[in-house]
Amino acid sequence: MPNKTVHVESQMNRGYAITLRAGTHTMHIDQPKSVGGTDTGPSPLDYCLMSLAGCISTIARIIADQRKMDLRGITVTVDGDINTDFLLGKTKEGRAGFTGIRVQVGIDADMTQEQKEAFLHEVDERCPISDNLLRTTPISFTVR
Repeated sequence: MPNKTVHVESQMNRGYAITLRAGTHTMHIDQPKSVGGTDTGPSPLDYCLMSLAGCISTIARIIADQRKMDLRGITVTVDGDINTDFLLGKTKEGRAGFTGIRVQVGIDADMTQEQKEAFLHEVDERCPISDNLLRTTPISFTVR
């Protein structure tokens, strides 16, 4: 059973600019000018990959703190491939989501390569964003 519910809200009016709220934080989503947006914020696809990078870093810090490890820093680079023709309705072939995501992680700690790989494996196992991207999570939609 869940012991926490994460809640966010968004508001889009004309155009592609969207204002989002998560607790006391406000973020903006938009599209590049080249596709009709005003480029006032990252796209939803950017946020998805940024969420993965941020979650990997956060879980790494949690694990390091739990083990009392000296994790001096972590860098995460994420690249995702997507068929934009599908999301634009130009084709029914393929899928709307990323067809592949590649994550490169740099771990600044006194660990061997093997220890870093084991550490990253545990980070991946405990990362909620990675889990949601790897496994199917039921989504329900209602119109209010």
